[in-house]
Amino acid sequence: MAGLRGRREDTGSATVWLLVCALLGCLACTAALSVGAVAGARHRAESAADLAALAAADRLLLDADGGCGRADAVAAAQEATVVSCAVDRAADAVEVVAQVPVAGLSPRLPVGPARARARAGPIRAPVAPADEDARAALGGAGQIGGGS
Repeated sequence: MAGLRGRREDTGSATVWLLVCALLGCLACTAALSVGAVAGARHRAESAADLAALAAADRLLLDADGGCGRADAVAAAQEATVVSCAVDRAADAVEVVAQVPVAGLSPRLPVGPARARARAGPIRAPVAPADEDARAALGGAGQIGGGS
């Protein structure tokens, strides 16, 4: 009878350990999903900033606002907002900062929106040097068909 008492004192300890392990597993999965949600928001913000900067650069020399209105429209289509749009007329470039809210997390977590910065300029065709000295300095670049 003494042997039965020793076993009865341990009854249920496996259940407690199982519940602790299940809780730790749930916490690890929740943390992994949270990190994934933040990384996904960051990627969306980077894409929105890139697309907005390219759209603004396309209209940089044509629009009075340097294409920032177009950047706002493109970012809105990507479910992002433009935080800032700075036009650098000297360098013919525009810099856009976009932000995207992080979805899928508890509002009690101290996670702000994901932000990303992108810079772009207008597309220009390469200009081939006119004289042979400039071509030689460039190592033959500017010649059509690779040159000889």
